[in-house]
Amino acid sequence: MEPLFATDHTRELIPRIREFIENEIIPLETAEHLTGNFSKVAKILDQKRELVKRAGLWGLQHSVDEGGLGLTLCEFGQVSEVLAYSPFGHYTFNCQAPDIGNMELMNKYAPEHLKHTYLEPLKAGQIRSCFSMTEPEFAGSNPTQLGTLAERAGNEWVINGHKWFTSSADGSSFAIVMAVTNPDAAPHRRASMILVPTDNPGFELVRNISIMGDGSDHWGSHAEVRYNNCRVPAANLIGGEGMGFTLAQERLGPGRIHHCMRWIGIAERSFDLMCRRAATREMEPGVMLGEKQFIQGFIAESRAEIDASRLMVLRTARNIDEQGAAAVRNEISTIKFYVANMMLRVVDRAIQTFGAAGITDDVLLAWYYRHERGARIYDGADEVHKTALARSILKGYGLDTRKAKPVAAI
Repeated sequence: MEPLFATDHTRELIPRIREFIENEIIPLETAEHLTGNFSKVAKILDQKRELVKRAGLWGLQHSVDEGGLGLTLCEFGQVSEVLAYSPFGHYTFNCQAPDIGNMELMNKYAPEHLKHTYLEPLKAGQIRSCFSMTEPEFAGSNPTQLGTLAERAGNEWVINGHKWFTSSADGSSFAIVMAVTNPDAAPHRRASMILVPTDNPGFELVRNISIMGDGSDHWGSHAEVRYNNCRVPAANLIGGEGMGFTLAQERLGPGRIHHCMRWIGIAERSFDLMCRRAATREMEPGVMLGEKQFIQGFIAESRAEIDASRLMVLRTARNIDEQGAAAVRNEISTIKFYVANMMLRVVDRAIQTFGAAGITDDVLLAWYYRHERGARIYDGADEVHKTALARSILKGYGLDTRKAKPVAAI
């Protein structure tokens, strides 16, 4: 049966991309490449990028006018799931976060000189970028609370502040920094986004934060960064002054589709590993692991949850294409916490099916477990999205929960 959201684009592209991932990328998933220094595999992946270009598969997320393939968000979501079948998939096709979000943001809001100097080489895969918003001193789920200041000094911005989880800072050529430019303005109009080259003397990469034991330097690393009297031209402003919060929300809406479809790809890969293990692992003479009812439950529940998640996400992507992200905020919140939890459950079931082998780096699942637990935290913690969704629903029933008095503890 044909997938519900299939188009001529996806029917032609997905088999080709799947074949490329299986033949060219999955064989690179050695423990050394996944857990060691990224430079060991980076040169190989750059060679694979050239193969992607030669195959006419480069620029999946860009419009035809930009030299891309012109996929809608719903179409790209389907492709993104296939790319996520390997941890190296999105990087090889230049669709990895945070670069894809920075490309979308700059294409729409950056001045022409920044597009020429930074966006074009980023789209060509010649450089990488990072996004610098979250701060250790403030709740990351509230981007209106920031301590990083950008003060105007003539024709320059002077930036001072402390960031962390500046994803992919190690090896990137520039950062898009969210900093307060109007301290006295309303909360949603205080911040702006400014481009900072990472070779600026005021840009300090303090460290790559160790994530569950992995502090390596790959494109998915998360850095702590300081801006120390960091001077950049005033023309490095992206969008208008005070538009930082608005741009962040616009960036994160489609970004959550990217994340959710990537999580579905991870769940599909974990599901495949689990089923292969269940069908080939002998528990006792003549009895396979998959004959055990517990394992059959893992498989049945996982299949149902993955399929349900895919339909929810692609419906949301289609609605964003047709109505814009602001019109489907409830759907975006729903898929964010639902799909993140689904993916983690499937990974956990697969690890359980592998037994002790599942927690070793001999199996891809351990890498997923380390790097994807953050899915329930970044881009808005589950609890924030659940609260926003419930408030919106209850408002339709006449209850404004923002005005409700707290209930006394019992």
